[in-house]
Amino acid sequence: MMAKRSARAAASARVDDNWIRQLQDGDWHPTDARREQSYVRHVRPQSLGQKRLMAAIEKHCLTVALGPAGTGKTYLAVAAAVEALEQGRVARIILSRPAIEAGESLGYLPGTMEDKLLPYLRPLYDALGDRLGGKRLKTFMSDGSIEIAPIAYMRGRTLNNSFVVIDEAQNCTYGQIKMLLTRLGWHSTMVITGDPDQSDLLPELSGLAQVAERLSVLTGVSVTHLGKEDVVRHPLVAEMLTVL
Repeated sequence: MMAKRSARAAASARVDDNWIRQLQDGDWHPTDARREQSYVRHVRPQSLGQKRLMAAIEKHCLTVALGPAGTGKTYLAVAAAVEALEQGRVARIILSRPAIEAGESLGYLPGTMEDKLLPYLRPLYDALGDRLGGKRLKTFMSDGSIEIAPIAYMRGRTLNNSFVVIDEAQNCTYGQIKMLLTRLGWHSTMVITGDPDQSDLLPELSGLAQVAERLSVLTGVSVTHLGKEDVVRHPLVAEMLTVL
């Protein structure tokens, strides 16, 4: 058993090193799967909070999911988006998040504008790949059924017949979130996820908490809060959240 674990860890380390080299050379793309594997067909809530979130997304056109890291906010939102696309309830999925570095500067990245943004959007690709598999993800992205874009590219658009996921919204200003909310079009669903306590902006610049408070009075909007009891990562994550 230990030998198998060591072999898997060594293989994972080689893949990570290869990804870093490809990123530096400008040859990496998130849809280049490590290996084609079976994808997750059905997603089940692992906690009461996750169950509430899945029900809220199903019933409301706009859902704001607030909670600490590891509570499955992004994963559940992406899973709901994929399910809606596969069932024909929407024509496309649009995923967006701000291109904000987590407390450090990566400097200049090689390649085109799209190449420079890929590392920031990788978590969204990871969730999609886990839900669809690498081949199907490439197919959906090539025909425009799935679009991943930074916040800056969303202004001026009207998103009809779409499932929109705004991730890491704690790194958006009040004005940015207001702009994103007004993109919502007919027959569309929008989910905004984030943790107000983990913003990479100055506290007075992050607009997620203020927007969530103001939207909570609207009957057509669900503001769902997740807590440490909903963390589905390593048990230590939930414990650390109580002391950090």
